[in-house]
Amino acid sequence: MLAGCPKFSISHRPNVINSLLERKIDKRPDRVRLQGRILFLTEDPELIKRQLAGEDLPWDTKNPANNPKLRDDISTDEITPAHYCFYFDETLGEIPYLGLKCGSVTPIGRGEVKRGGFVCAVSGKRRGKGSSREQSPYAEMCAGIRVVIAENIERIYKQNCQNLGVLTSTDFSLIDRIRGGEEIPLSEFTAGEDEITRQVIEYGGLFPFNVARMQGKVFLPPIKQADNGGLGQNPHPMTLAEKIFARHMVNEKGEVGVASVKPGDTGFAQADLRFSHEYVTPMAAIFFERYVGKDAKVNDASSIIFFRDHLTFLDEVISEEKKKLGLLDLATQLKLKQQDFAAKQGIKLHGELKDRKGSEGICHSIVLESYALPGQLNIGSDSHTPHVGAIGCVAFGIGTTDVFNAWITKDVRVKVPESVKIVIRGKRHANATAKDFILKILSLDYVRSGKALAKVMEYAGEAIEELSVDERATMTNMAAEIGGFTGIVAPDKKAVDFLVERRGMDRKKAEAMIAGLYSDPDAQYAHVIDLDAAEITPMVATPGDPGNGKYVRELNTPVPIEIAYGGTCTAGKNEDMDMYAAVLADALKHGKRVADSVKFYIQFGSQETREYCLRKGYLDVFQKAGAIVIEPSCGACINAGPGVSTRLDQVVISAQNRNFPGRSGPGQMYLASPLTVAASAVAGYIVEYEPSDALVGV
Repeated sequence: MLAGCPKFSISHRPNVINSLLERKIDKRPDRVRLQGRILFLTEDPELIKRQLAGEDLPWDTKNPANNPKLRDDISTDEITPAHYCFYFDETLGEIPYLGLKCGSVTPIGRGEVKRGGFVCAVSGKRRGKGSSREQSPYAEMCAGIRVVIAENIERIYKQNCQNLGVLTSTDFSLIDRIRGGEEIPLSEFTAGEDEITRQVIEYGGLFPFNVARMQGKVFLPPIKQADNGGLGQNPHPMTLAEKIFARHMVNEKGEVGVASVKPGDTGFAQADLRFSHEYVTPMAAIFFERYVGKDAKVNDASSIIFFRDHLTFLDEVISEEKKKLGLLDLATQLKLKQQDFAAKQGIKLHGELKDRKGSEGICHSIVLESYALPGQLNIGSDSHTPHVGAIGCVAFGIGTTDVFNAWITKDVRVKVPESVKIVIRGKRHANATAKDFILKILSLDYVRSGKALAKVMEYAGEAIEELSVDERATMTNMAAEIGGFTGIVAPDKKAVDFLVERRGMDRKKAEAMIAGLYSDPDAQYAHVIDLDAAEITPMVATPGDPGNGKYVRELNTPVPIEIAYGGTCTAGKNEDMDMYAAVLADALKHGKRVADSVKFYIQFGSQETREYCLRKGYLDVFQKAGAIVIEPSCGACINAGPGVSTRLDQVVISAQNRNFPGRSGPGQMYLASPLTVAASAVAGYIVEYEPSDALVGV
């Protein structure tokens, strides 16, 4: 028996709710006919070009081995390259797959998918990995794509598709039925989905579903309490993430909080904090104004934060060709739209600096430094939102439609995920860091095969406990590269110290805040990964994917570099600066500096980190060693700041989190830790850092 729709606390919001309560909302037809062609995104660029020219590729659904190899790991960077996300309207329909690489070829040109009359796009494993940008499925939708078929599909991308009304499936037998012009029951696309997702698909997207929810037309399943084996009234054992979800789930009476949850439970969770940046806010604002009303007010502006952090340095690296397309002007419009919406709504905006070029900080850096608290549930318009799981909160990335819906309801659709426990035991090497740990995890078959998709990554073990909160944030941040729902570390004394020292919080208050925030001894995990820190030495991820991990000592020949980059949310924190400074100070002590053949960029994650470097005297070290220091911004990581490559043959070593094709320029990018990046900048080629005795343990 399903419970009725919970009541909303809306007495103070009549102007929003009344307009929505009067909106006519209908379900989509229960049978769909997908009229159009099918685009197979193969590894062979010539096959793609032939399809764009009008040829329909034969496909044997009965004998898959007879078919050409489909592209795996298609990232949202390839579906909609970053610069084209400056569009936030139907123009995106000209953009899909412009960044798709087949070998060294990008076979799809602007507008070709739309002109080709395609209704379905087919690919292989891990479709839609990477950024949470909803521009990707929106671009596909505007180009005519109505259904996406792949072997498996990344969580955020899939949810963005559902929110927009784009159908998704892993059933390749649909190919014949689409080509045959068959009417396909909508139930084929809702099979196996939870009750809420089924209804979102039936209503054609999250917004119409939420309006129907407000009107009492849809029903939310109650969260049934699991059998605890007759142990009285105590809830069944839960993981840390499950405990936090339980605190935030909305029950059938509309109240926040339930006794317990288990994987698979579905519902809406109230968010403590909602944030977005200039890549997403404008599109969400347009959706809000179009569907809710130009004069409508968001729900609880005090718990919403905006950031201008992605495109601060774009003008320094954008090509003349892209300027001629008007993309720099479009980027300025993103900034202005967010600025205007923030002012109109009374929302806090962390923006650009007034006295010099740069931003107040990257959203994830500032949220960890100033806002997130243990036990909270936070949502953000960026796949690296799990960054703040380092202090024991559940934080996850959402797309544009989720963002603007959360402005109305203050909650977010959730299916409680399974958890994977990643235990790293033992003592780490002095030159091994959290980045080396996560690159090792990303190289594991369990992760590369997609088995970790949409699961919580809970990090534990002596080597994790020994890490600072800054270093733990590297682990939780890059749960995004795993394809996980989020990453989290149980808060402990180090989390308390962080809150006391970095926030000025009362110690007793901080200690009370972390009480009970740990996984129960008998909590259930989907999988346990056990690693020995002593076996992990400095690593790199070779160009193309963060999962291409190998030990530096396994590189057979020296790899000369031209650019070294230390920065971004992942590697622009205080302790990352400690590492860059330690290596460069060590180099100066031995009469060395950054190699003449290398440009080494160091970019702060926030103004707080810049002030930290000033207090520690690091700016002097960086300058004397020949590094180029940059004010905070996402910058090179998204091809929007100094440190990007400009040639195909240019080799870059970067401490950022992703090296998908074309993400940070056309060159060959290796990912590595701050220590390895700095040491390589000094050597001129990729090397492990070998600390002097004085620096062991840094």
